[in-house]
Amino acid sequence: MNFQTAVKTCLTEKYATFSGRASRSEYWWFVLAYVIGAIIVSLLGIQLLYIIYTLALIVPASAAGYRRLQDTGRKGWLIFIPMGLGLISMFLMPAAPVMENGQVTHMPEMGSMGLMAVLSFVQLIVMLVFLWWLTRPSQPET
Repeated sequence: MNFQTAVKTCLTEKYATFSGRASRSEYWWFVLAYVIGAIIVSLLGIQLLYIIYTLALIVPASAAGYRRLQDTGRKGWLIFIPMGLGLISMFLMPAAPVMENGQVTHMPEMGSMGLMAVLSFVQLIVMLVFLWWLTRPSQPET
């Protein structure tokens, strides 16, 4: 499957299809298109446009990952684990240091910084496991 066919398949034919299988080429071409689009939208510097882009593509991206995991012989719902970890870390992220008159007046607490360090390490391990799973060849069974 080539770049255009993969993007067309994921965005039009299988936008919210969480059943079936996705080949390696379909999944990774779509991921490449998603990343290129995200870079272009973020370079525009309009935060609202980036949020709209992300919200519009979260369903086809998770559907493609779901189908890809099923193609490798794993349960598709596992694709929601890294998404959930990302949401948890977003909500638990400590506040940035507060600066007034060039001086730092308030630093985040060490407990919240330690929690973020542990959560970041867990996310790194999960990301590497999923990267391994998503690059595996297709299973021959249906």
